[in-house]
Amino acid sequence: MTPRLGFAAVLAALVAPMLVPGEAAAQRQKALTRPDQSSTPTPPPPQEKTFPLGASWSLVQFNGKPVYDRRVTLSIDQNLRGTGFGGCNTFSAAAYPLRQQSFAVGPIAITKRSCDKGTLDFERSFLTTLRATQKWDLVNGRLVLKGGAGELVLSRSL
Repeated sequence: MTPRLGFAAVLAALVAPMLVPGEAAAQRQKALTRPDQSSTPTPPPPQEKTFPLGASWSLVQFNGKPVYDRRVTLSIDQNLRGTGFGGCNTFSAAAYPLRQQSFAVGPIAITKRSCDKGTLDFERSFLTTLRATQKWDLVNGRLVLKGGAGELVLSRSL
């Protein structure tokens, strides 16, 4: 004769596997109770910053030197298109904020206006530095772009 199981026994048999922690949870619990473990907690990894797409920026510092006498702008839209004004000409390029605050700028298209030599030289240096950008960061509300050709610090503009 087959023993009859009561409702409570059947329910326990069905629910018990769901209550047993998985292998990963068991290992975590074991790691928490090991006596040889250091009492110093490990800090959480830094939170990934979000690039401010759609914001307009004005250049305020170029390779550590303040920029007061030039109007240079940059904006990167939701389609990852960077546009701006280099001091004499307008420009555009694909601009990609990547993981771990990396940054890539594609070839730059620029208008061909005529300006004085000093303005054109500054613009060329700015665009060369922008094109070589490899990292970005937000520091005290300013956008910092760094790469092999130097550093650009931009402030939010209207």
